[in-house]
Amino acid sequence: MKLKLLMPLVAVMALLGLLLLGLGLNSRDLPSPLVGKPAPAFSLEALEDPETILTEQDFIGEVALVNVWATWCSTCRAEKPLLMELARGGIPIHAFNYRDERDAALRYLEMTDSPYRTIAYDPAGDAGIDWGVYATPETYVLDAEGIIRYKRIGPLSRQLLLDEVLPLVEKLRAEKLRAEQLRADKRSAEAAGRAS
Repeated sequence: MKLKLLMPLVAVMALLGLLLLGLGLNSRDLPSPLVGKPAPAFSLEALEDPETILTEQDFIGEVALVNVWATWCSTCRAEKPLLMELARGGIPIHAFNYRDERDAALRYLEMTDSPYRTIAYDPAGDAGIDWGVYATPETYVLDAEGIIRYKRIGPLSRQLLLDEVLPLVEKLRAEKLRAEQLRADKRSAEAAGRAS
């Protein structure tokens, strides 16, 4: 009889424990279901040229970062110097201008240097939904085939770049070079086979 009375209490305590555990998790550390999958499709105007349409295909071909930012996001502004360093160091960075006013974003870019190769304008946040944008800023690392290999919710820091982002970029670049070399070797072997 006492066991029947204790069971609901045990169940409530277990649920409370799980709830408290969940509240203690940092959303920045939650794994993204997009990692390991192709970048979601989108078709958006370029921020700086509404006549140009950008798609996920514009992000393919080289290891690159994709940064989600807005002018109203103070942490986006704070991480910009790090993005500038990465761009100057030869890392291509594409972007989504997320839920922003085009004029405000263009004024901001006129006042500062831009680290971005391309900026897709996403005023309604539709592409952001498909990309799983939780908050700005967010940064993704894409491999040369357009597969998402990393997602960061929140601003980048120098330590995060050194510990996670840059080693991953270098690893992905090395993988791309190996794959290109294997394809070149295969073509050479096929050509030699046809010549003999």
